[in-house]
Amino acid sequence: MGLSEANHSTALKQTQHRAELLAGLQRKDQKPCGHLTAAGRGKEDACCSREDVTHGPPMLHFRQQKARAGRVKRAWVIPPISVSENHKRIPHLLVQIKSDKQQPGGVIYSIKGPGVDEEPKGIFSIDKLSGKVYLNTMLDREKTNRFRLRAFALDLGGVTLEDPTDLEIVVMDQNDNRPLFQQALFTGHVVEGAVPGTSVLKAAATDADDPETDNADLRFSILGPGAGDLFTINELSGEVQTAHVMLDREVVGVYNLTLQVADMSGEGLSTTATAVIYVDDINDNPPEFTEKEFSMEAPENKEGVAIGRVMVQDKDLPGSPNWLAKFTILEGDPEGAFAIHTDPQTNDGIVSLVKALDHEERDHFELLVSVQNQSPLELSAPKPARALATIRVRVLDANEAPFFRENPWKGSVNEGAPPGTEITIFRASDPDTHQVQHLRYSQGSRLASWLQLDPESGLVQTCQEVPPRSAFQNGWYTAQILASDDGSPPLTATGTLSIEVLEVNDHAPLLSPVTGELCSQGGSVLLSATDKDLAPHAEPFHFHLGPSAAQLPYNWTLRRSNATHAVLETQGEVAEGTHVLPLLISDSGKPPQVREQLLNVSVCACNTGGSCQAHVAALVGAVAGLSLGALMIILGCASLFLLLVLLVAAWEHSRRQAFHKGLLGSSQDDLRDNILNYNEQGGGEEDQDAYDIHQLRNPDLFPPPSPRGKPPYRRDAPYGFALPRHPRRAPTCSSDIEDFINEGLEAADGDPSIPPYDTALIYDYEGDGSAGGSLSSILSTLEDEDQDYDYLNDWGPRFQRLAELYGQ
Repeated sequence: MGLSEANHSTALKQTQHRAELLAGLQRKDQKPCGHLTAAGRGKEDACCSREDVTHGPPMLHFRQQKARAGRVKRAWVIPPISVSENHKRIPHLLVQIKSDKQQPGGVIYSIKGPGVDEEPKGIFSIDKLSGKVYLNTMLDREKTNRFRLRAFALDLGGVTLEDPTDLEIVVMDQNDNRPLFQQALFTGHVVEGAVPGTSVLKAAATDADDPETDNADLRFSILGPGAGDLFTINELSGEVQTAHVMLDREVVGVYNLTLQVADMSGEGLSTTATAVIYVDDINDNPPEFTEKEFSMEAPENKEGVAIGRVMVQDKDLPGSPNWLAKFTILEGDPEGAFAIHTDPQTNDGIVSLVKALDHEERDHFELLVSVQNQSPLELSAPKPARALATIRVRVLDANEAPFFRENPWKGSVNEGAPPGTEITIFRASDPDTHQVQHLRYSQGSRLASWLQLDPESGLVQTCQEVPPRSAFQNGWYTAQILASDDGSPPLTATGTLSIEVLEVNDHAPLLSPVTGELCSQGGSVLLSATDKDLAPHAEPFHFHLGPSAAQLPYNWTLRRSNATHAVLETQGEVAEGTHVLPLLISDSGKPPQVREQLLNVSVCACNTGGSCQAHVAALVGAVAGLSLGALMIILGCASLFLLLVLLVAAWEHSRRQAFHKGLLGSSQDDLRDNILNYNEQGGGEEDQDAYDIHQLRNPDLFPPPSPRGKPPYRRDAPYGFALPRHPRRAPTCSSDIEDFINEGLEAADGDPSIPPYDTALIYDYEGDGSAGGSLSSILSTLEDEDQDYDYLNDWGPRFQRLAELYGQ
């Protein structure tokens, strides 16, 4: 099979390239080959490879293969076909394939592979009769750099004439892609004063062209004047470095560089990017005060407040530790009343009060302060000219509130103290010594009614008698007193006044009880005493027989039982009757209070159980001991009581008689004798089923309702039901009426045939005449047309007929 190429735009270069490849592939024992024509129809030497070294067709190589009988079979090999990307003359002839097996026109050629029948399809095509292979579209090496096709030669019957062979098409690169930086903006940092050669940043770029060609050979550079004197860039690696020691952040803090990258060793296509380089600050500038002296005013009696600012200046980066100031108070504040902290926004020193100042104690201060940065200063930094400053502070005078030196004040007063008793002079003091201020006193809490306060002097005294100690909790009374000055603004102090009400022994003990009873054969009476005073002016109490009767100690004795009780006993035989004994009871106060009381003791003869058998002697003795006036009073009270009892008895008797007469009266006019049934219609007055209550009132006057003991038929009961059980015989005694009625109700409740089940039974028929009037007599004087019967419509369906007859 022979090969040929026609009309290739770069035939000369391709021919030279193939010649070099063929020269390296020839064997040493091969003979020189002849030349083929442009059509490739010349005869080939069996032992050599031929090459067209002039123009047109590619080189044709034969490779020898061993056959079964040892014969050598020639085969054709097509070297790679090169075609430039972006070739615009389309269609473009790449190569022509021919076979010598048959005459021209008798061979069918075809190709297969990527670019033909595989994606991307339609790039290559072949003329099936002539074997010419064409390029149908422009190629892009960056997408596909080579294509491998299979070429076939068939006869007209479809039989393979040649073995399929490979056809490789190589896409040659063109410089059609610009180099690109990996990012549009590069950022770098470098400290000010950095030495030359300090790396700042590294720029990176790529090129889509063939890296084996100059189309992808990149070079970096810095464009623009000025910055090139301070920074350099490595043209191969893209690393940016410092060039001189001239970087000063305080002069220029940020540099903007324009970087360029170009292919073809810097002579081809190019692209630019921006590099931003920040100069980092170092503490090479010390802070300085703007003034040598600062004046301020501080309020009195306040703390935690700012009184002024001291200003500094620093050329270093604002907000950084190289710029932030730190202040120190060196002299003038031994008590630590002042503090200076830094304002992070302005870098000023804010002077504030840590402790409250007292104008009366010290009215001015002179502070010596220093300033430095929070970060240490560089050794190369210059010395500051104003690192020290003086702050003069004047303390302003303010009105100070008065105060009570003794607060709370505690004192005492005796209970029962008379009005006008002085308790204390509760005065306050004013700390303002430079001017005299007048103080006035008032009630912080409302004083008790027995106290009064002088608003000018603060004198507290009683205006009424002091209440007893028991009126106060634990004996203490507490009040609030206010002291106000006349300053601007006026200030007030609050003091607490605590007064203890002292107990006074102003009450004598009281004997309880004042009467007693004991046996003449021997006995005792337990006596007790109480006292309105509190300890220590109360118990223990002391009991003594009075000195008025000298003979009493021979018949009576007193012995103490406990702190509040004593026992009175007889000594020997004592006459029966009432004995009046004078007793002296004293408390434990200082001085003690003594009360003399008479004790009435009844002495009587007692039985074995210890109870008096007769009180006649005691009564006689008691009467004898009473005066005539007392006896008359007792008799009058007894008579009045007896008369009252008689009146009540007479009233009760008359009430019972009236009730009995009304219950058993036989008046025929009493409408309550009969219970009439008014829930029926028609029949008039005689058509009534009534229940005669008169029979219940006099059951003995009426015979049994039936000789056989059977009850009468009930007209309100339906026929066909069993009759209820007849109640027992009517009672003969009126006291048994209640039982009689209850049994009748039980019989009615047990009747299952007539609803309602608890309705009353018929005990008798109605007698002659009726005590109730006729319904027709109601409103008989009025005419029908004057009546309004429309309300019958609201009574339900049973009254519908009446509503139609009488309604409007």
